[in-house]
Amino acid sequence: MRLPQPLLVLGLAGALALVFVLSLGLGPVRLPLSTLLQVPFLPGDDPARLIVLELRLPRAILALAIGGMLGLSGAAMQGLLRNPLAEPSLFGAPQCAALFAVSTISLGWTNTLSPALPLAAIIGALGSVALLLVIAGRGAGLIVLILAGLAVSAMAGAGTILAMNLAPNPFAALEIAFWLMGSLEDRSFRHVMLALPFMLPAAVLLLSQGRALRALTLGEEAAVSLGIAVSRARLIIIGGVAIGVGAGVAVAGAIGFIGLIAPHLMRPLTGFDPQRLLVPSALCGALLLLSADVMTRLIPATTDIKVGVLTALIGVPFFLVLIARSRASLAGAAP
Repeated sequence: MRLPQPLLVLGLAGALALVFVLSLGLGPVRLPLSTLLQVPFLPGDDPARLIVLELRLPRAILALAIGGMLGLSGAAMQGLLRNPLAEPSLFGAPQCAALFAVSTISLGWTNTLSPALPLAAIIGALGSVALLLVIAGRGAGLIVLILAGLAVSAMAGAGTILAMNLAPNPFAALEIAFWLMGSLEDRSFRHVMLALPFMLPAAVLLLSQGRALRALTLGEEAAVSLGIAVSRARLIIIGGVAIGVGAGVAVAGAIGFIGLIAPHLMRPLTGFDPQRLLVPSALCGALLLLSADVMTRLIPATTDIKVGVLTALIGVPFFLVLIARSRASLAGAAP
């Protein structure tokens, strides 16, 4: 059922605002709405003020930013590749970001709460784009870029495991393993300020390619005939995804499946138009990750459940259903 774009965006924004408020109030210490409204006027050392402003607010902002970036990146990647199973990690940016971050922990240069960790991960994400261009070239076709991306991903994954094996002590390896699971726990405004300067320009880059994504639904030759610089659009989209998703990995570790699920939930409501899909997918991704983060605080456990684990538990069955549907579709189209 297709919905008017303004109505869809307004509904998602309203749901997002509601979950955002809930995320500030829910947790080991429950804070009612009346207390949340008083937080700006409470003394600086008030426990409620400290809980909201120092712990939950930056965590909620990061969930919005990272989830939105993953949803937007997933929609852009699926539009670029014209494949509903595509996701942001296809070209290796998250894997390279994780490799650089893990290496700094393994070498003892930093820990999971150090500002040097996000910076290293962002450098790794940017490096993945440079490496992709070196391997495939600026004018490479889509198949070459995909193959190069798979090679970069495999190399970065192997490097990450090697860094864990070379960790100086088992505690460093354990710290790396927990960080790779993906979590928003103990994040501060320092992490917000490190990630947003990269995520915002990346989101602008992806949104600017809506017309190109719409034209690509007709095929690359048709898009060129409509005046679209396909190679340039492809590099902008890949670069935007790498920078934005890499920044998310930098501050929260690996969080999967949001970029796959969000576009699929929104596509029936947007009329299968890649350009119309971008903003709703970003809002849906933010809503999914923020809701998952709230759930990790409500599930009874001795410690916070990693949000990356929860999104994987939800995303894997969803992904298997998509594979089953795509297999049936491909079988029906086969001669």
